[in-house]
Amino acid sequence: MHKIIATTLLAICCCFTTMAFAGPKVEFKTSMGNFVVELNSDKAPKTSANFLNYVKSGFYNGTIFHRVIDGFMIQGGGFTADLNQKPTDAPVASEAQNGLKNQTYTIAMARTSDPDSATAQFFINVKDNQALDYPNAMGNGYTVFGKVISGTQTIDAIRQVSTMVAPTPRMGRMADVPSKNIVIESATLLK
Repeated sequence: MHKIIATTLLAICCCFTTMAFAGPKVEFKTSMGNFVVELNSDKAPKTSANFLNYVKSGFYNGTIFHRVIDGFMIQGGGFTADLNQKPTDAPVASEAQNGLKNQTYTIAMARTSDPDSATAQFFINVKDNQALDYPNAMGNGYTVFGKVISGTQTIDAIRQVSTMVAPTPRMGRMADVPSKNIVIESATLLK
């Protein structure tokens, strides 16, 4: 009887421990299907908080996946369907040294050549991209802050769309733009 009680208590403790370490989850509803990401706010607290601020404000609703490179990544969260870039909050400092790797189905922050320039745009790796990990050839890396935990079939469908070079209102031309808009209809924090 004591073994049964001890085993039951151990199982309950393990369940609570697992739940305590589970990060916030965000569901994306897109024109090509849905997916859910789980954030690692322990290892990327500033990046996760920044991302969640954009989610809670509705910033991502109506944006598109504007850059798709099969065998590399899919990028979104910054442009409207007419390829106008949305204004953002101040950049967040890089957390690329957090030990998380740019592996298949992880989500990371897009940025310019300045490692501390990430704002709203993110990308999802569609393969293991070790060249993006800290330290990379330029010494900086890209901040991974979570992973896709359901809906990987949606990511796989997006990565296979045909792309083109498209004119943009302010930047001239942009490569790797999906031929048909892939709209983020909503991004919602799950309870």
